[in-house]
Amino acid sequence: MSVLPLVFTSGWASGINAYAVVLLLGIFGATGLTDDVPASLQRTDVLIAAAILFLCEAVADKIPYVDSIWDAVHTVIRPLAGAVIGALLAGQSGSLSDLSAAALGGSTALASHFVKAGTRMAINSSPEPFTNVAMSIAEDLGVAGLVTFAIFHPVPAAIIAAVLLALGLAVLVFLWSRIRRFLHRRAQRREEKRLASEVRAATGGPPR
Repeated sequence: MSVLPLVFTSGWASGINAYAVVLLLGIFGATGLTDDVPASLQRTDVLIAAAILFLCEAVADKIPYVDSIWDAVHTVIRPLAGAVIGALLAGQSGSLSDLSAAALGGSTALASHFVKAGTRMAINSSPEPFTNVAMSIAEDLGVAGLVTFAIFHPVPAAIIAAVLLALGLAVLVFLWSRIRRFLHRRAQRREEKRLASEVRAATGGPPR
């Protein structure tokens, strides 16, 4: 069977939490539950690094505004991870070219990353922190559940991932006004800090 469905699902999951994908695939491969995972993802150092970064993301992802900063930093990392994972999976199976798999995994990860980052911006337009925590937990459980499902049932998992991606893009369009509100508030804060710094400099106050 082609590894295409697994590449697509792992790409979708990488756009949400790339470290969880690397950790899960590595564990599944190392424990012998699947032969589709390349040895490079099963290395102990890779698993340890993925586990540490996953814990860092688990914390940052639940704090309002910090999660959006984390998402901004990972705008390149998540699609790159999706592309690399896709290429490695393709190279392991030999049923899909590495370049095609990298393009699919990377583009899918980029799309799901924009959904995640945009949704968080919309949520951060409200000051309460509980929605961030609930959304983060739901994302982590969704990634873990779907990647696990994809190992044993790749085609149904890919269909679910495609539906979730389409729904996420639709929600992103719906929440665009709240995303703009978040960006506007962030720009206002930056301008207020800049003006306050200029006032302190003009009056001889200590800079911050």
